[in-house]
Amino acid sequence: MPLIALLAALFVAAFVAVFAARRMLAVVTVRGESMRPTLEPGDRLLLLRTPVTRIRRRQVVLLQPPDHLGTWRRDALPSPAAGEWVVKRVAALPGDPMPAEMERDPDAVVPPGTLVVLGDGEYSADSRLWGPVPADRVIGVVARTLASPK
Repeated sequence: MPLIALLAALFVAAFVAVFAARRMLAVVTVRGESMRPTLEPGDRLLLLRTPVTRIRRRQVVLLQPPDHLGTWRRDALPSPAAGEWVVKRVAALPGDPMPAEMERDPDAVVPPGTLVVLGDGEYSADSRLWGPVPADRVIGVVARTLASPK
């Protein structure tokens, strides 16, 4: 009986570990060219679901963009597999000076509860177009780039 109990405990532990990993990690594929040259279309990214309070400047994040009217949604975030996401770099956090690309007023700061995100490429729909992004639209940070199937 002890062997059966040990195997059952190992099975339960493995199930819990896989469930926890799926809640914390996701793999997404880059679409579009706004993060070139850092990320290319087709690159696969390992995403770590991160609380907003742990996001830092210069991190690459996955976020839900505004709808076609420029309105930020307030509903629950969809799954990363839904394809309704964009990849951008965090340029400024709440309370930081507003980046020069965004504001002409040198005293302007990023409002509470928002982030400024920019694409690495020359042409990017980002905070220059949308304004500061509600921080609750960020699902997580890119932990690493994975080998792309090419």
